[in-house]
Amino acid sequence: MSNPQTLPQYFLQRVQTYGVSKIALRQKEFGIWREFSWQDSYENVRDFALGLIVLGVQRGDKVCTIGDNDRQYLWGYLGLLAVGATQVGIYTDAISEEVAYIAAHSDSTFALAKDQEQCDKLLEIREQLPHMKRVIYWDEKGLWHYDDPWLISFAEVQALGRELAQSEPERFDTEVWLGNEGDTAVLCYTSGTTGLPKGAMLSHHNLMTSAELFHEVDPRYDTDNHVSLLPLGWIGEHALGIAPHCYTGMIINFPEEPETVRENVREIAPEGILYNSRLWESLVGMVQVSIKESTWLNRKLFDWFLPVGYRVADKKFGHENASTALQLAYKLGDLAVFAPLRDKMGLSRIRTAYTAGAALSPDVMRFFHALGINLKQVYGSTEVTGGLTMHRNGDIKFASVGKPVPGTAVKIHPDTGEIMLAGPVVFQGYYKNPEATADALWADEDGNQWFRTGDAGYVDDDGHLIYLDRVKDMITLANGERFSPQFVEGRLKFSPYIRDVMAVGGSNRDFATALIVMDFGNVGNWAERRGLGYTTFIDLSQKPEVYALISQAVAEVNESLPVNGRVQRYVLMHKEFDADEAEMTRSRKLRRGVLYDKYADIIEAMYDGSDVINVKATVRYQDGSESSVETSVTIATLEKKGE
Repeated sequence: MSNPQTLPQYFLQRVQTYGVSKIALRQKEFGIWREFSWQDSYENVRDFALGLIVLGVQRGDKVCTIGDNDRQYLWGYLGLLAVGATQVGIYTDAISEEVAYIAAHSDSTFALAKDQEQCDKLLEIREQLPHMKRVIYWDEKGLWHYDDPWLISFAEVQALGRELAQSEPERFDTEVWLGNEGDTAVLCYTSGTTGLPKGAMLSHHNLMTSAELFHEVDPRYDTDNHVSLLPLGWIGEHALGIAPHCYTGMIINFPEEPETVRENVREIAPEGILYNSRLWESLVGMVQVSIKESTWLNRKLFDWFLPVGYRVADKKFGHENASTALQLAYKLGDLAVFAPLRDKMGLSRIRTAYTAGAALSPDVMRFFHALGINLKQVYGSTEVTGGLTMHRNGDIKFASVGKPVPGTAVKIHPDTGEIMLAGPVVFQGYYKNPEATADALWADEDGNQWFRTGDAGYVDDDGHLIYLDRVKDMITLANGERFSPQFVEGRLKFSPYIRDVMAVGGSNRDFATALIVMDFGNVGNWAERRGLGYTTFIDLSQKPEVYALISQAVAEVNESLPVNGRVQRYVLMHKEFDADEAEMTRSRKLRRGVLYDKYADIIEAMYDGSDVINVKATVRYQDGSESSVETSVTIATLEKKGE
């Protein structure tokens, strides 16, 4: 067998090594974890891949995939790669228009769609997909009475493959070994915060090199468990889930339902996990709220030992040794508080936890390290196969995103301060968009290709990359003070009562303001414990008591900011920011341009001295009905301190 270059070739090596003797994956169904060996996976991948050949899939074809992470998704993913096709991931909650754009732009000839919901989206936009030949589904519930030859089940495709395997038993392995490292494995569409998404082309070499380089920094073992919970429309699950599965043989575990992810993570207790920053922030809120709702003794224990955890974490990151007394105190705190909390979060066996996506607040990083969770920041983008810099054990700085992984490099543009990245994980370019590719890639005098991130940052004296914000989002106030909206937003979201924030400023503004979205669940629980009645999101958000609660959180964050860059006024929004309304991406990044335009009246009111502004809002009731109402939104002013 030759040296492997592609994901399916590495997969075949693992099958040859483990066969029926080792578990490749688990999936929870009907309350039971079902286990599948590497041989089981091999047979399912082989049958699906050969079935695609029977259906007419050609090398170089694009196959879009949409559905919850589960074993059929994995087998379909590896199967289409095995016959030389390219996977095009679409977010499960994408609306029909988004599905139509990606499926059409990618020229997808086939679709792999989980269930009736996803098939209905594709049927709705069928006329917009001239290249689409068939839609393959794997969950038949609700589809039994559909009579459309455009649809075919996963099981039927595998049955076609088994017939081909009987007549050509070597065909599958032959197809796999026709692949090479330069083939495009994945077409991963970017979030598109400033326009239509672009399809980043990632090769097998990109993916497997990323797995190899991460393995050098944080080894993964074939006994490790990975919980597949991040959407395959995002690069994270490709780079830290499927590629390492094929590279190291680690076990992939699929949750029963999206709603049971946290419970299933706790049952598996993985050694490594990747959450985006929003999930880590929500876990902080969960811990804080659960402690506040706990017994008097548990609250006291948490209050006693959390400062101990912070002191130990600070010693570690300052490269100092904790005293014997401090170590003993931490062991007691770990026994009484930290270990039970880690267990509740499913992190009892965690060796390395990662955060990626939007920058994570230093407060959140420090909090988890105090609890004994080895949380590391990963920085990169789809265009560099996920991550290119990361923290190392014993060398973590809360304000940084770590150092480049082996074989890669970071440089800062001398004129713009833009972060540029280079290495074998840099993508092949944007599909059907040479202009955007040319703008994104810059070749130096030695011929090295650098990806221009569009992010502002700098490298400190220890070689750590410090990420500030998007270059275009860095704001200079009229007083000359520069500030990073993302930094302010990250600090504010450390509060369990704040779900989303958009910080606002500009060259014609004398101070910073913010649009704040409360966390409805946590604020609702807080209100109910105090006997504060409310009917809807709007009603609760405009309670004076809630404004006082949020004002306290904003004031605390202001203490850590330069005087001239502090948030002086804010509004509690009457609704949540919504991806379906294009206010944020599916990975929960703010679409600032959309928000600025949509809420221009509110923003202007924060600067013209108004105390209240009238807005139109849509109210959604528990029965699913909606109505449009006009309501008043209060504009809060904070006391100026520190001047």
